[in-house]
This record gives sequence, C-alpha cells and structure tokens, in this order.
Amino acid sequence: MVMSKEETKERVMAELEKVIDPELGVDIVNLGLIYDVKLDEEDNATVVMTLTSMGCPLAGTIVNDIKMALTELQEFKEIGKVDVDIVWSPTWDKSMMSRYAKLALGVHE
Repeated sequence: MVMSKEETKERVMAELEKVIDPELGVDIVNLGLIYDVKLDEEDNATVVMTLTSMGCPLAGTIVNDIKMALTELQEFKEIGKVDVDIVWSPTWDKSMMSRYAKLALGVHE
C-alpha cells in the first residue's frame, strides 16, 4: 500500500515524538522544534528544525537521534534518505511548545 505524502509526513512526525531533548526531557515535536518535514519525489525526507539555543551543545546528539528514530521507516521503504536542516528563523521561543510540553516543564503564560 502506497501512502500519500501527507500520511508519510504524519508517520515521520509520530516517530519524531520519540526523540527526547536530552536537556529538557520532552520530545522535540511537543517542544515545537520541528518546523516541517519535506519529502521529495523519491520520498527522501528533510526534517526542518531549530534548537532551543544557537549554542546547543547537544545538536549532534539530537540529529543522530532523529536519524535513528526514522530508521524503521527507511527499512520498510516508507521514506528514503534522511537529512536534518537546522534553521534559526523563525527563532524558537516557549510559545511554540504544545500544552503538554508547557505542563511538563512548568511553563506558565
């Protein structure tokens, strides 16, 4: 069964919810760090994301964790190659977090 691009993106996002920010202990999706998942014609995936700060010492760890989380989708040929594109615009702030992440981290608005 061939999935639509939208279904594939949803599967990728579900897998990315398993990637936990090592400093904050909340997944990168609920933290609002994932801006987009782009799929090309061959279903190669580019995860467009940011980090909570430019000097994040764990950037490499998070990128590796993303690639590991998506390995199963690659094995089942749901996606091809995985790239991670770290961007700084728009700048991340606490308002991008989900309600769950705000509750988990005790963030009050």
